[in-house]
Amino acid sequence: MVISLPTSAQEFMNWPWEKIKPYYHELDERALDEANVEVWLSQWSYLIDLISETYARLTLAVNLDTTDKGAEYRYNAFLDGIYPASQAADQKLKEKLLASELEPNGFKIPLRKMRAESAIFSEVNLPLLSKERKLASQYNKVIGAQTVLWEGEERTLTRMRAIYQNPDRQVRQRAWQLCAQRQLADREAINRLWRKLLQLRSQLAENASLPGYRAYRWQQLLRLDYTPDDCVQFRQAIEQVAVPAASRVYDKHRCRAGLDSLRPWDLDLDLYPIHLPPLPSYGGVENLQETAEAVFKRVDPVLGKYFHSMRTEGLLDLENRKGKAPGGYCTAFPVTRRPLIFMNAVGLPGDVRTLLHEAGHAFHNFERLALPYAQQRHPGLEFAEVASMSMELLASPYLAARRGGFYSDIDAAQASIQHLEHILIFWPYMAVVDAFQHWAYQNTESASDPANCDAKWLELWQRFLPGVDWYGLEVEAMTGWHRKQHIYRYPFYYVEYGLAQLGAVQVWRNALEDQPGAVAVYRKALSLGGTETLPELFAAAGAKLAFDSQSLREAIQLIEGNIEKLEAVV
Repeated sequence: MVISLPTSAQEFMNWPWEKIKPYYHELDERALDEANVEVWLSQWSYLIDLISETYARLTLAVNLDTTDKGAEYRYNAFLDGIYPASQAADQKLKEKLLASELEPNGFKIPLRKMRAESAIFSEVNLPLLSKERKLASQYNKVIGAQTVLWEGEERTLTRMRAIYQNPDRQVRQRAWQLCAQRQLADREAINRLWRKLLQLRSQLAENASLPGYRAYRWQQLLRLDYTPDDCVQFRQAIEQVAVPAASRVYDKHRCRAGLDSLRPWDLDLDLYPIHLPPLPSYGGVENLQETAEAVFKRVDPVLGKYFHSMRTEGLLDLENRKGKAPGGYCTAFPVTRRPLIFMNAVGLPGDVRTLLHEAGHAFHNFERLALPYAQQRHPGLEFAEVASMSMELLASPYLAARRGGFYSDIDAAQASIQHLEHILIFWPYMAVVDAFQHWAYQNTESASDPANCDAKWLELWQRFLPGVDWYGLEVEAMTGWHRKQHIYRYPFYYVEYGLAQLGAVQVWRNALEDQPGAVAVYRKALSLGGTETLPELFAAAGAKLAFDSQSLREAIQLIEGNIEKLEAVV
C-alpha cells in the first residue's frame, strides 16, 4: 500500500479516525529493516505532523475566541475521537521501532525518549489525558471572560495593565483592587477545577504504576537529564543568591519613589527609574510588527526573513481583545513548517519583550522543523526557553531607533535596565511556582483542600518575595496560584524558565564579547532540534545547564554590573 495523505492539515482536520486508522495499520503491518526504515519513518512522521498541526490549529481556535461554541465542539471532538486513538497507534509504532533494534541516523536521543514514553504508556490513560486537556481549556474560558468596568468602558484585565502605569498612585491602587475583586469572584470556580485536575492527575500516575504524579509528569516531560533533587538545589541557590538581588531591586525603586513600602500596585510601573517618564508606547500592533522585523534583521538577516514571512503569511495574532485566552505563546504547524505567535498586546513596553521572546520560539521552530523526522524535532522545554529568552537579550543592542528599534538611546538603555531587573525578580517568582507544584503533587491529600494551597502559596510568597508589602491583602496574595496558568494547563512546566534564563544570560555573556559569533552559535544550536541531550544543547549554544549557586551568582553579578553601566546613561 502506498501512503497517500492530504497535503494540508486543513483538509485532514475533517477526517474521522476510521479514515486515518488504515494508514497506521499499514505501517504497523509492514516488515521493518535497514533498507526501508527511513521511508517508514518519513511516512509515520508525516502522520504525526498532520495530527500535531490539526491539534495546534484547533487549540488556537479556542484560544482566539473562548466564547466560540463551534471551535470548542471541534476541539473536544478531536480530543474524544482522534487524540486517544492516535496516541495508542503511535505507541504501537514506537514499540515496533524499538523492537527492531534499528538506530537510524540521528535517532540515538529520539530512541532514548521513546523508551521513556513507552515505560509510562497506559491505554487506560488516553481518555484521561483528553479530559485533562478539556479541563485546561476550561481554565482559559474562565480567565478569558474576566473583564471590569473602568470609567464607563468594559476592559479585559490584560488591557487594564495600561492603568497600572499611571503615575498617580491612588489611580493605580483603585485599578489594581478592581481587577483583584474580579479575579476573586472566580475563586470557587477555579478551586473546583483544581480539585478535578488534582484527582485526574493522581489517577494518571496510578494507572502508569508510578508512586505519584510528579514521577509520572517528570517522565512525560522527558526530563531525562536532571531530577527533582536538582530543582531543590536550584531553588536553594535562588533563595541564597537571587532573593537578595531581587530585594535590592525592590529597595532601590522604593527609595526612588520615596515610599515607606512597595505595594502590589507599585510593581507594574515596569520599575522604571522614578525620575524618568515611563517608556513610550510602540504605537499600534502594525508598528510593533514592523519595528520588530527591523530589529530581527539587525540581529541576523535570516531571522529577519523568518519574521517577515510570518507577517506576510498572517502568522501573528498579537492584539488583546475580549474573549481571547490569556498569555502568549508560539505554536508550530509542522506540515507547513511554520510557527504562529499568539499574544495579548495592549500598547505597553512589556509587549515588546513578549514579542521578542515568542519570536525566539518561532525562530527555533523554523530551524528545528527543517529536520526530516518529527521524532527528531523536540529538544525539551528547557532548551526551547533558552531559544526565546536568549532572543530577548540578543535583540537588546538594537532597541534604539537609530539601530532600527523602538526607542531613543536613553529609553533603550532604560528598557534594557527594566529587562535585566525583571530577570532578577523573576527567579524568586519562578521558585515559588516550582516549589508549590512539588508540594502539591507530593501532598495530594492536603492539596485537595484549596485552603491549604492558599496557605502554602502565601508561605512561599513571603519566603521568596519579601520585598513587596501585601499587608491587608493576604487573600489576594494567597490566591496568586489561581493566576498562574501553567499550574492548571502545563503542570510542572515552570522550572524550565528559570534554568533557561540562566542559560540565556550565558548566551548574552558571549554576545557581549562577540555578538555575531554568539548569534551564529545560537542558531546552530536551534537547528539541532532534539538530536542531542539537554546538556549538549546548552553547550552547543555556548552555555551550561546549571543548578548551583556559583553559576547563578556569576550571572547575577554580570546583570548587576551591566545595570550599573546602563544607569550611568539614563
